[in-house]
Amino acid sequence: MSDTPSDQAFDPVLLAVLSNRMDAIVREMTNTLLRAARSAVIAMSRDFSCCIVTGDGELLATAEAAPVHVFGTHLQAQAMRELHPDLQQGDAFLHNDPYLGNTHPADHTLLVPVFCDGEHLFTAVAKAHQADIGNSIPTTYHAAARDIYEEGALIFPCVRIQRDFRNVEDIIRMCRRRIRVPDQWYGDYLAAIGAARIGERRLEALAAQYGVTTLKAFVRAWFDYAERRVVQEIRRLPAARLENTTCHDPIPGVVPDGIPIKVKLEIDPVAAMIDVDLRDNPNCLPCGLNESMACAINNAMTGVLNCLDPDIPHNAGTFRRIRVQLRENCVVGIPRFPHSCSVATTNVGDRLVNATQSAFAGIGDGWGLAEGNTALTSGCAVVSGRDARHGERDYINQMFLMGGGGPASPSSDGWINLLIPVGAGLLYRDSIELDEQKYPILVRSLKLIQDSGGAGRYRGAPGTEVVYGPRLRPMRVVSAPDGWRTPPRGVNGGNDGTTSADHVLRADGSETKVEGFINVELAPGEFIRGRDCGGGGYGDPLEREVSRVLNDVRERWISRRQAETVYGVVFRDDERTLAVDEAATDEARKRLAAARG
Repeated sequence: MSDTPSDQAFDPVLLAVLSNRMDAIVREMTNTLLRAARSAVIAMSRDFSCCIVTGDGELLATAEAAPVHVFGTHLQAQAMRELHPDLQQGDAFLHNDPYLGNTHPADHTLLVPVFCDGEHLFTAVAKAHQADIGNSIPTTYHAAARDIYEEGALIFPCVRIQRDFRNVEDIIRMCRRRIRVPDQWYGDYLAAIGAARIGERRLEALAAQYGVTTLKAFVRAWFDYAERRVVQEIRRLPAARLENTTCHDPIPGVVPDGIPIKVKLEIDPVAAMIDVDLRDNPNCLPCGLNESMACAINNAMTGVLNCLDPDIPHNAGTFRRIRVQLRENCVVGIPRFPHSCSVATTNVGDRLVNATQSAFAGIGDGWGLAEGNTALTSGCAVVSGRDARHGERDYINQMFLMGGGGPASPSSDGWINLLIPVGAGLLYRDSIELDEQKYPILVRSLKLIQDSGGAGRYRGAPGTEVVYGPRLRPMRVVSAPDGWRTPPRGVNGGNDGTTSADHVLRADGSETKVEGFINVELAPGEFIRGRDCGGGGYGDPLEREVSRVLNDVRERWISRRQAETVYGVVFRDDERTLAVDEAATDEARKRLAAARG
């Protein structure tokens, strides 16, 4: 590999125009899928992504796609080319095989090869998390599955689902037979294939306008530009070898001892390379928490890119300078069939993002991030049952009612709607009102949890509590929370966030705590309460600006007690307004600093 990318003579104005045209096409694909989908997990939570891959299988354009979905799509495009050497215009492929480049079985990916002047120039990709995929229990996250057979998902290893722009009805019938609420799935499929076809038409028009030769030159120049940008960024970093560890919490009966995770980072500013080594981790486990190859790459990449300039393009040119080393049969590596990867996109993946981004904080103050929420609580569960409002019609959906405290950075407080690290803040929280209209649930309360964000010079975001239950018929709730024992960690003097918790609230007023895998049936009158984690803090809390602490108390992010005992900010009692006692604050901060030694 050369020290710097070759500089192709390409008009920089045209480079900017075409890169934005590519992103505009991805955004139009995204809007098509968002507006046309039927299930709430897609249409409200936005648990889907679109992107464009080159004909030879390199990620080109992502716009606002979630990195967990698209950073590994080159593997899927490669599988399409290898399995189908007879690609032709009008083809479309359904791919959800985690052993062949997909993330996990719940992410149904539609790949459409785009031909320009008879050449396979691009592939339009639409990937959407389904409400149901035929699992043996009603959830797309089956953490307790000992292997893919117990998981039960329908697996499509990049199969042709359209030929000459028409559905292959055999595949459609298979899905409708095995997937719960088949009309909902079929509506989501039509939305996804429609999004991919929109991308196809727009790319064909772009090629007709500018010509295939120009677009090929653009792709080379765009990748080289991205590589130059990331080279500049890596060369700002000091040379370092960093190691960071974390642990996924135990799940009784699944992983009773938890899952230790280790990330080794090497930053070489001279060669302008970042190396992420994940090989020193446990072998695949007999449960659904194993990372697929795509997810191991995606989530390590996300942790790295979270710590670099956010304006760097996220494409194959950038990835030339970030190497992720994996090994076969590893829980964060290359899964060996038939180990289940049902929960590959979250849980261990969230821990991997956190461990990677917080490892950068080991460089020193001003680098890296704290850790964010790791809890896929009951606030983000798959709910299912029968809807008495609509003739006992079956329903199933994954809700996103939790918030998930985001990590603090060297320059800002955490984002309150992170949800989970793998989503990079791009997933949406559901509308309570729309969830209650679409499904027979009652949301009793939704609130932020005071004092739950990790204290620091910059504060982690608070966690969220949601309480909900069924209306007229029983409802099954399935999820696989993490973070109930090991909270998101603060860095460089910042405090940890709070742990998660899930409780079933019985009609008689009693509560039962649920730790690990949640698979419960709630009767009418019963509720479940999910509290996700607060994000970790960054830097010494005693260095936080007093005005920020005052605002936190006024907004009820933190209590007066935490302001005084953790941040050392003392207030004067005033009937009209809250005011800082500057002299008492100065004395309190000196006293707290001295007590810490």
